[in-house]
Amino acid sequence: MNKKIALTGIKPTGNPHIGNYFGAIKPALELAKEYETRYFIADYHALNQTKDPDILRQQIYEIAAAWLACGLEPEHNLIYKQSAVPQTFELNTILLAFTPKGLMNRAHAYKALLQNNLEANRDPDDGVNMGLFTYPVLMSADILLFDSDVVPVGTDQQQHLEMAADIAEDVNRNYNKELLKIPAPLIRKETGLITGLDGRKMSKSYNNAIPMFLPPKQLRKLLMKIVTNSQTIEESKDPETCNVFALYKLFADEKQQQEMKERYLAGGMGWGHAKQALFELMNEHLTPFRERYDTLMADKGYIDKILAEGSAKARELAEAKLVFLRKEMGVR
Repeated sequence: MNKKIALTGIKPTGNPHIGNYFGAIKPALELAKEYETRYFIADYHALNQTKDPDILRQQIYEIAAAWLACGLEPEHNLIYKQSAVPQTFELNTILLAFTPKGLMNRAHAYKALLQNNLEANRDPDDGVNMGLFTYPVLMSADILLFDSDVVPVGTDQQQHLEMAADIAEDVNRNYNKELLKIPAPLIRKETGLITGLDGRKMSKSYNNAIPMFLPPKQLRKLLMKIVTNSQTIEESKDPETCNVFALYKLFADEKQQQEMKERYLAGGMGWGHAKQALFELMNEHLTPFRERYDTLMADKGYIDKILAEGSAKARELAEAKLVFLRKEMGVR
């Protein structure tokens, strides 16, 4: 029996941090146990923010290396570049003919930008390019081109998937048959708040993130900056309100967590000791990822080869879908 298809888009935004790994990368890779998984690097989506070609090329290599280092197996999972599948953009043109402008007006990202302009007393469309405005349509093309059954999304992207379903339904209704498969959202299970250095949600925008592939010395130096309270070594400490312990739990098994809790509650452990324990455990887990990542980044030709092979396979699948659609729509 054929597995259902799960499609994951990966935006090239540079090296991922710990929050990205536990919140998105790890659960997306685990889908391979149950689904036929397809992953694409959304480089044309990235153009809305990144206009420098050298930066974009580097970020594409970094994100590809990161996912490969974290366990994506190209021999079993399809990985490709969005830009290397021109059928995506042909389908995008088709979908634009069925997409009401009013639907795009309701997109959260567009509405947020309009609101920011209003509050700043700027022209409502200041900074709005058509790539941003029609972003949900291109995302729909990414998804619908490959007959995706499910798309893993966070709550922030759920609206875009609903739009993809709406557009596909309009197409199917027009031709009175199912030309496009209606995708279903696979809402990522909440991993809980991944705590940053300052106790807030880990985010590059907060400058509190812990990059995954830092060398050990830099990783330790960064972890020593985690914000803690002013309790002395002798005092008993509450692990459940501690930023250090929140990160420790991500990497520790139940036995390690219990032992660390007991050390917190017993007193006699300073924050430096807790941070050192976190560093040792985190570094143990991240070292294989880091070594693999460094090896990949030192051989970008290999990354090019993996993406080229995956993109060739993706084009074959995409062209078969477009041949079908062109015939049904009367353009061929």
